[in-house]
Amino acid sequence: MTTTVRDVVTVAAPPPGPSWGTRLRGPAVFATIAVLALVVAPLLLEPFRLGLLAKYLCYAIVALGIGLAWGQGGMLTLGQGVFFGFGGYAMGMYLKLHDAGGDLPDFMVWSGVEKLPGLWVPFGNPVLAVVFAVAGPVLLAVLLGSLVFRQRVRGAYFAILTQALAAALVILLVGQQGLTGGTNGLTNFFDLFGQDLAADNTQRGLYIVVAVVLGLLYLLAWQMVRSRFGRLLIAVRDGEDRVRFLGYNPATVKTITFAVSAGMAGLAGALFVPVVGIISPALLGVVPSLELVVAVAVGGRFSLAGAILGAVVMGYAKTSFSEQFADGWLYLQGALFILVMTLAPKGIFGVAAAARGMIAARRREPA
Repeated sequence: MTTTVRDVVTVAAPPPGPSWGTRLRGPAVFATIAVLALVVAPLLLEPFRLGLLAKYLCYAIVALGIGLAWGQGGMLTLGQGVFFGFGGYAMGMYLKLHDAGGDLPDFMVWSGVEKLPGLWVPFGNPVLAVVFAVAGPVLLAVLLGSLVFRQRVRGAYFAILTQALAAALVILLVGQQGLTGGTNGLTNFFDLFGQDLAADNTQRGLYIVVAVVLGLLYLLAWQMVRSRFGRLLIAVRDGEDRVRFLGYNPATVKTITFAVSAGMAGLAGALFVPVVGIISPALLGVVPSLELVVAVAVGGRFSLAGAILGAVVMGYAKTSFSEQFADGWLYLQGALFILVMTLAPKGIFGVAAAARGMIAARRREPA
């Protein structure tokens, strides 16, 4: 019997629905994690550790977009740092202008700049800065996707292209000392919408905002995957040529998904800047982009929740290893990746799914 892609994307008569316990399991787990993140974590963690968790959640937003593009759509993107940097620099430019109070930012004074560049003028408005942090990456992804996917560039070629884009952006930022801060980037932020960024209450509020945004984006991505568009996206991942022969346009599907993942990365960058207090080329080059892909692979790229879990686990491991083993933490981080990929190619969530399958199979066996 031959199965066509139309069987995947066509809405047919639904099979018998799952039990109420199965239907409620997902929302119950999501609600439990939301309570732990929004209520328990701010009460139990000291401000420094809570700030670290907020940073991990910013990376988790980027990882969610990678999981959507790579895990569900088969687009291995190695340059999400580009979109993360767009959002981060947009927010950083607003914060520097706000702190300067109408004068030139400090690094421009040190660099000999006498007049505010025209590129910086729109970012004095916080609304425009936030809009550009999301719309800029989306528009860039749409432009890139329209050019690349229509030419049927995919696989390793697409991955290398996005990686080269990240490297080119870093070179551009480093070379524009008076415009972008060069290697040092943008830092020394003091105020956000009238709130002292160094205050514990402000950092706690930022953590809650990041956690809420991550939860909403996860629900958006989850609904997107479960929709008819999501089934078409998975069909493109598994058989792009067959989807094209059936009359669909894979380039459009991939471009939309790539743009959504880019918007997530841009929003994560905008949230990252007030949480961490810096945005620099070192945070959005090739290596950080690869680390996020590794985190998604560790968590499980075929699961949206796995991508988030992988980003948090890898972020925590990186912090813990660097605190306890300052000289060899990179080797320990690499060993963790090799261990997971060797024993569990589908990541942590793949192990959990296999365990659930074994338990369910044993329960169905006759006594």
